[in-house]
Formats: sequence, structure tokens, C-alpha cells
Amino acid sequence: QVQLVESGGGLVQAGGSLRLSCAASGVLVSMGWFRQAPGNERETVATISWNGDRRYYAGSVRGRFTISRHNANNTVYLQMNSLKPEDTAVYYCASARDTNWSPEPSRISFNTWGQGTQVTVSS
Repeated sequence: QVQLVESGGGLVQAGGSLRLSCAASGVLVSMGWFRQAPGNERETVATISWNGDRRYYAGSVRGRFTISRHNANNTVYLQMNSLKPEDTAVYYCASARDTNWSPEPSRISFNTWGQGTQVTVSS
């Protein structure tokens, strides 16, 4: 029953900011943001536990991006500051199959994915 809808992508100059939103349905579970640029593998950007008390960030975004969630409306956010051209990618929201969370993101079973939202950062 889980459905995910991402929004907030767009075109921004280097150094600018964007906030992505992921509106979810269903029970509260671990969530994550991922991105994929043309020619690259999909990579994990950030994850957050079901109650928001644990978070993971990729080294390339740590200190610049913040993942958070508002459980009253089951929405997950990715605040992106100090954007760089290398942040350009399609960003996907994903939902785990349960409440389990791990500091190793590959051990989280993400099984539902949104359609993606394009983020383009110009020089």
C-alpha cells in the first residue's frame, strides 16, 4: 500500500539550495534518498529511521544535506545546501519494507521507489 511522490527538484546555480519532499502512504518505516546521474550507478544519499532518531549521510553530502521527517503527514525531506555541479542527478525517495534501520545503508531493504525528481546544478 506504500506509495511515494517526490517533489522539489529544479535548476539551481552552484552554492544554492533546494528542499526535496517525499509524500508517503502506509505505515511508518525507514526511508531513504538516492540519486543517479547519467552513466553512474545509483548511490545512497541519506537514510532515516522510522522515528527519525537515526540518520546516515554519504560522505559527499555530509555537512551540506539534511534528511528529516514529519510523521504526522508521513513526509520525508532532503534539505540540500551549498549545492555543487556534481550533485546533479535524478533523486529518488525509497521506503523500506519494515522499521529496521542500519548504519550500513546496503543492509536496509528498500522495496518501494518514487518516480524521481531532477536536480540540476549549474556552474
